[in-house]
Amino acid sequence: MAERQDDELLGKAYDSKLMKRLLGFAKPYTKYVVAAIVLNIIVAALGPLRPYLTKVAIDNNIAHKDYKGLILIAVALIAALLFQSVMQYFLSYYTQLMGQKIIFDLRNKIFAHVQKLSLKYFDKTPIGRIVTRVTNDVDSLEQMYSSGIIMVFSDVFIVLWILVFMFALSWDLSLVSLSVLPVLIYGTFLFRKKVRETYLDVRFHLARLNSYMQEHITGMNIVQIFTKEKEESERFSGINRDHRDANIRSVFYYAVFYPGVEFVSTAAMALIIWYGGGEIIQSRMTIGVLFAFIQYTEMFFRPIRDLSEKYDILQSAMASSERIFKLLDDNTMIKNPDNPVKLNKPSGAIEFRDVWFAYNPGEYVLKNVSFNINPGETIAIVGATGAGKTSIINILTRFYDIDKGAILIDGIDIKTLDKKELRKYISIVLQDVYLFSGTIKSNINLGSGLISDEQVIEASKTVGAHKFISNLPGGYDEEVKEKGATLSVGQRQLISFARALAYNPQILILDEATSSVDTETENLIQNAIEKLLVGRTSIVIAHRLSTIQNADKIIVMHKGEVRESGNHQELLAKKGIYYKLYQLQYKDQEIKNI
Repeated sequence: MAERQDDELLGKAYDSKLMKRLLGFAKPYTKYVVAAIVLNIIVAALGPLRPYLTKVAIDNNIAHKDYKGLILIAVALIAALLFQSVMQYFLSYYTQLMGQKIIFDLRNKIFAHVQKLSLKYFDKTPIGRIVTRVTNDVDSLEQMYSSGIIMVFSDVFIVLWILVFMFALSWDLSLVSLSVLPVLIYGTFLFRKKVRETYLDVRFHLARLNSYMQEHITGMNIVQIFTKEKEESERFSGINRDHRDANIRSVFYYAVFYPGVEFVSTAAMALIIWYGGGEIIQSRMTIGVLFAFIQYTEMFFRPIRDLSEKYDILQSAMASSERIFKLLDDNTMIKNPDNPVKLNKPSGAIEFRDVWFAYNPGEYVLKNVSFNINPGETIAIVGATGAGKTSIINILTRFYDIDKGAILIDGIDIKTLDKKELRKYISIVLQDVYLFSGTIKSNINLGSGLISDEQVIEASKTVGAHKFISNLPGGYDEEVKEKGATLSVGQRQLISFARALAYNPQILILDEATSSVDTETENLIQNAIEKLLVGRTSIVIAHRLSTIQNADKIIVMHKGEVRESGNHQELLAKKGIYYKLYQLQYKDQEIKNI
């Protein structure tokens, strides 16, 4: 909760450095910005023009019974309104178009950056937080680009044009109208301060609400099996109540601010009527000027009323941009070398040379690991949970970089290779299979245009997946739901095998790949593996020792170190760690039958 709360903390309500970076995304669309500013100036001028024309109609036409002149003024008013509507349309269109284009670029930039981050970043960052950056936080910026910044300009131009017309008509009545501004400025400052506090409070309780919902929906089977629905509902109700109360506190300040602005506006109008009426009685002012000032006063305070909405947009945009740029500035990446070495058709020779590795500084999970794998060999890595088996795979594929030592493929240090070049020759089948929404075929070829439908089918036949796929209503075009929910564990595992083989890797890694399948499916996979491993360097990690007895070499890991190495019979004869692991699985009677 502390971590989530820190994530929701806000910086300044306005940060010039953040705004500068945000405006940088608008540079490719400068023409839209210029068009919006020009249109803003025109639209802002057309509004205050109407009270002025009304003043002319009253003083010059109505007062002198000039009917023709009055018709011309009426036509001018309608024309000004129509022209303003057309300009407003283009203003809205271009600002929205600019906003959508910027958001499109920003989302692409964030997603591209996330894909470059190493797994270390995802180890420490909740996935929901990253998704929030790309969705909710970017949506907050969309409002700022499309309406926030541009409409702030619009409000500024409207106020300036109103002041120009007001002082042109009567400078003394203008000063009387603006005499209430100190009260309004103080009230606005107080409103901003209070709203900022409640805004933070609302976001904090919303984060708690989302976190609780996500956690308990994910673990709904646990809640139901232990019949904890009532208790969890009560806890949720408490969190929901806190969120409701925070929103009510926020609404209170809005409820006070709007009537406050209305009161100040009415007070200004009363002063105008009092002063202007006196001037008219003494024949120092016309009725048209007074009427125009009443309209100008209403128009002047309208942007002030909109301030709360603009401030909320700006507040949200600053908070969101701070979190987005924190993500974009994160350089937790596996760096590619400046001049990568080419790895042309590797034979698959692998060497670990005195390798040390830690996920957290100083907490080594691999210590002085050294071994060799010859081209085309199949080696198995076994050991208790936490021995470092999967870590070996993570560093071989450069999901993480090692701290000391070297890993070589065909005698070339993998740190000198381009990551994509390295991974092009490696396929992995993991214990936890992940399938994407799409079709069976797209989950095997992953959208690669280099893998034909024939290759997809051939890979599926090899691993024994073709039979069940063909029996599906859509065959290879059968829709796969989220995470492959409509498929069995064994079926998902077979699809992952077909996916790995379709890319025809030189190095094949099976990480607990048969631990989640039934005996029949496991036998099917084992038969397929015997064909697949021919001509490929293969690394097999397994808890079931029966699946790796035919490996060319078995490496036994214990507490991050290589403790034993040899084939199945050699390791049993040593009666060391491997012997004990085997004994735990097959009991004494099976050992005697060997």
